[in-house]
Amino acid sequence: MHLHWKNHETMKVVCRPCKPGEVHQYAEELARLSKGIVIDIKPNNVIIFYRGKNYVQADVISPTNTLSKAKAMEKYRHEQSLEHTSQFIEKLENELEEYHDHLARYEKEKRFCTREEGLEFGPLYQQRPYPSPGAVLHKNAEISIENRNTELCSDLHERQWEMMALEKIGGFKKSWTDLTSLNHWVVRDYYRLVKSVNELEPYIQNLSDEQLSSRTVVFRQRLEQGETLADIQAGVFITLLDSDEFWSKTFEAFAVVREAARRKLGMRHFDVQIIGGAVLHDGSIAEMKTGEGKTLVSTLAAYLNALSGEGVHGYPCAVVSFIFDTLQFYHTIDSVRGPKLKHILLPVAVVTVNDYLARRDAEWMGRVHRFLGLSVGLIQGGMTPEKRRLNYRCDITYTNNSELGFDYLRDNICGSREQLVMRSKPFHFAIVDEVDSVLIDEGRNPLLISDSATKDAARYPVAAKVAELLIQGLHYKVELKDNSVELTEEGILLAEMALETNDLWDENDPWARFVLNAIKAKEFYRRDVQYMIRNDKALIINELTGRVEEKRRWSEGIHQAVEAKEGLKIQADSVVIAQITYQSLFKLYPKLSGMTGTAKTEEKEFLKMFKLPVIEVPTNMPNIRQDFLLQAFATARGKWEYACAEIQYMFRIGRPVLVGTTSVEHSEYLSALLRERNIPHNVLNARPKYVAREADIVAQAGRKYAITLSTNMAGRGTDIILGGNPKMLAKEILEDNLLSSLTKNVPDPEVDSGTSSDKVLSKVNVGPSSAGLLAKTALMSKYVCKSKGKKWTCGEARKLISESIELSQSMETSELWKLVNEQTEMYPLGPSIALAYLSVLKDCESHCLNEGLEVKRLGGLHVIGTSLHESRRIDNQLRGRAGRQGDPGSTRFMVSLQDEMFQKFNFDTEWAVNLISRMTNNEDIPIEGQSVVKQLLGLQINAEKYFFGIRKSLVEFDEVLEVQRKHVYDLRQLILTGDPESCSQHIYRYMQAVVTEIVLKNADPAKVHPSSWNLVKLLKEFVGISGNALKDSFAGVTEEQLLQSLTRVHSLKSVDIDNFHLPTLPKPPNSFRGIRMKTLSFKRWLTICSDDSIKEGSFRQTVNLLCKYLGDFLIASYLDVVQESGYDSVYIREIEVNVRSFGHRNPLEEYKIDGCRFFISMLSATRRVTVESLLRHWTSPMEIPEL
Repeated sequence: MHLHWKNHETMKVVCRPCKPGEVHQYAEELARLSKGIVIDIKPNNVIIFYRGKNYVQADVISPTNTLSKAKAMEKYRHEQSLEHTSQFIEKLENELEEYHDHLARYEKEKRFCTREEGLEFGPLYQQRPYPSPGAVLHKNAEISIENRNTELCSDLHERQWEMMALEKIGGFKKSWTDLTSLNHWVVRDYYRLVKSVNELEPYIQNLSDEQLSSRTVVFRQRLEQGETLADIQAGVFITLLDSDEFWSKTFEAFAVVREAARRKLGMRHFDVQIIGGAVLHDGSIAEMKTGEGKTLVSTLAAYLNALSGEGVHGYPCAVVSFIFDTLQFYHTIDSVRGPKLKHILLPVAVVTVNDYLARRDAEWMGRVHRFLGLSVGLIQGGMTPEKRRLNYRCDITYTNNSELGFDYLRDNICGSREQLVMRSKPFHFAIVDEVDSVLIDEGRNPLLISDSATKDAARYPVAAKVAELLIQGLHYKVELKDNSVELTEEGILLAEMALETNDLWDENDPWARFVLNAIKAKEFYRRDVQYMIRNDKALIINELTGRVEEKRRWSEGIHQAVEAKEGLKIQADSVVIAQITYQSLFKLYPKLSGMTGTAKTEEKEFLKMFKLPVIEVPTNMPNIRQDFLLQAFATARGKWEYACAEIQYMFRIGRPVLVGTTSVEHSEYLSALLRERNIPHNVLNARPKYVAREADIVAQAGRKYAITLSTNMAGRGTDIILGGNPKMLAKEILEDNLLSSLTKNVPDPEVDSGTSSDKVLSKVNVGPSSAGLLAKTALMSKYVCKSKGKKWTCGEARKLISESIELSQSMETSELWKLVNEQTEMYPLGPSIALAYLSVLKDCESHCLNEGLEVKRLGGLHVIGTSLHESRRIDNQLRGRAGRQGDPGSTRFMVSLQDEMFQKFNFDTEWAVNLISRMTNNEDIPIEGQSVVKQLLGLQINAEKYFFGIRKSLVEFDEVLEVQRKHVYDLRQLILTGDPESCSQHIYRYMQAVVTEIVLKNADPAKVHPSSWNLVKLLKEFVGISGNALKDSFAGVTEEQLLQSLTRVHSLKSVDIDNFHLPTLPKPPNSFRGIRMKTLSFKRWLTICSDDSIKEGSFRQTVNLLCKYLGDFLIASYLDVVQESGYDSVYIREIEVNVRSFGHRNPLEEYKIDGCRFFISMLSATRRVTVESLLRHWTSPMEIPEL
């Protein structure tokens, strides 16, 4: 027989007939002759063989059929993957069953997990009789499919494996790749929780409002009796412990919240939302797609954790232990219940990305919490300290991430207890909305509190003029990736000539920093992209959200350089006095969770930096959105023209379109192109005229013919509902009919109604009853204004309407009619407006429902992304606006090779341009395909890795500061909130430390012979510390007199420090009393000063005596000063070390060394300045030591 390879490298050889064992001999001989590899030998004598490069023609074997390498490997992998999947499922099912039996077996004795404060998690069962399912999943997650093909195989028939791989699990038909996913098994366990909550729902629905709201009191009473949140939460343990005793004892908190939301909001938590709430309670990140109701999900975990502070100690259910075991984090599975703890209420924080969302969620979700008896607080920008203090003391506090961080910093730099706004223990449990945006996107920008310094303000305009003279490439080089510049030799010479200085880096006349900042402002900071000008001020635009941040300023002189470039008034330079990163801030929470729609791509970072697993929660309805392939253009002009053409096509057929841009500049450029084509549209960017209508514009972006141009959709907070949002639409109708009656001001004068989409949107047909109520309310409004002589401003009128709408949600219709009929004389505008709103809302709901069905038939919302962001998450957030809750929709992204990201990360644009030229003769025609997508996604991944490195480095460096910052902040809290006795003791320890430093500095026998001690200098330094306060006490004191005073102490057999103080001074505190001194003579003192005594170390006794004598003298002398003035002057400075690479030295290690040295010197200077400030007369000058 002869073997023909036919140019194929992989083949399938069938050996017939064949005796037992001969097939292996054939395979070995085939491998020997061809220098190839036998991939596998099948039971039916089939050899899968790969030919080697040094093939020698075989003479004894001929194939029955041949396959290409790709096809052979593909078929083989398919067969083996089915085998592996079946075997894996069977093994995992057995281990899961054994695992749950193990939990149930020990449940009665050891039901709950405990965690002692200050101890690491550790397994209580060190010897497992079987491998944990987490360990199995962890192992299999790391093994590639190819490796598993060779490690796991089975002799069962191929059809059996295929049937098992495609079996239904949990009601969903999963492929074998889903079944090997850790997320699948975790969600499957959470469905058991859902089953438990659903079984309780009928019982909870039968409760009256009073009975339902009283469950909070019952829960808290049970917590006081020693139960834990694991008793109350509907957890996996419920399905494991199917006992009457357990059910009669436990009402599930999730079922209570679900029913309260149904009654107060008209919204019932879906099953997947119950899963999301459990994920949050377990301290994980719940990834839920846009429109899945993350805001409603937060009520579950917020309520449960607001019941008691014991949740911070951690009572993880089996699911959380399952996850962390998989990730090799040792969490306790079973342990003996801890001792009964006193019920302590600790706060729950729900953190959003802006004030609007915090206010909306507090008002909307707060109805559920208030109905259940919990207090709800809200933190907003511009609030007074008194209001902040009151809101932080609520059970649940809604705030945004920046307000939370700045309140923490302000509390730790304030000078009195009255200025504190947060609790003494402010960190318990936090739910962070858009957690990826807060912890990752904002992670590169630390929060700073700075103080003004007018130094060198005149240098910025001069440096800006110099920067205009310099030319990029000739005088300086730029690095777009990290926004850095470097002057060339020519640039340095030109700058020095222009500034008439010999050295830009001269310490006495430094110009380098100003020139470099001016160049950065010229190259990297563009108007209407990174900032905008409003009221002669440069305001920062958040590039992630597209919003203006009025209270934020760039540090290190950048903001002043931008002001100088624009010719604005230079604001005072800033000096940082406190800072913290969001990573360090949220690590202060013992228990942290988050919600977002896009976290899976950053799961590794969340695990590594925050120990937060990411659980992908299933959608309530299948996602049918269509994502078109990315289109690449050679020029930006071609991209914008093509985008306009696609928008115009969609507008003609009536489909709503949402266009995402990356800057104000781009959105307004595209808006101009659409105006040229007479396409009505709405613009949403950082301009004030658009910001005021943000919620209205986004809410109506799903209506027929609606075209919306938005600058970054992340954190907008309002869902785009197909057909429109009936609530927002009803509010608009109310404002259109009532604002003219309530105020003379014309609302929104800056909005260009000629290009707005409003003129092409279908009008709502208001019914007769609604029209009558609107007319009646308008007449009543005019009458109230005329009789009262009052005219509201536009803002006040809008607020009145908003409050009336809230009234309609909190009161029954019969109650509103009763108020209108009974209190006509009191002009009940609120109830009348509320009734009109409810009537109009019914008309709007009917209109939006019909229009939504029509939009769905057209294909739903179409999303266009006009550029790729530096992270795939941001693009996915924009995509997620289409196809919410099972609606149809489509997305398309367009990029040009002139986009900023391609320039910043050195993408090979020449290759791409040549490729476009070969494929099309027109550079304005796009190309698309998997190869293009792969190249561009690779660029995005590289960008993500780069910025992850920056964030990781920032966290590592900030961890060095965190230990020091915590020490200083704890000290401030001790001084500001501690009792007088503890504060006084701390001050005395400071005084003793200062005395010890001075004594050892001037009289340390380890460095200087005792005979050479300069005691006169020592006394002068003490006098210098206190100004003139001790001048009279030590006036004319010689060394001999000082030693004689010590002799008087030594000559006594026993002396108590209680009696050792000057007659006119108060006694020292209790902690410094009762110290006995042994009797020594003056001769003994002189003997100590001999050389022999130094060697023996006997001098230490005298040195200690001298320190104690002088230290207690200072303490006793100025105790009254400490008690009267208190302690409010701790010298705090943040470490500012410019870390450089020193050859082969690690910059981080160098930073740690420098930081440690600085911190030690800072503490020493703090003690010294504190003592001096307390001992000196307040009018005496005091120099702060240089560090």
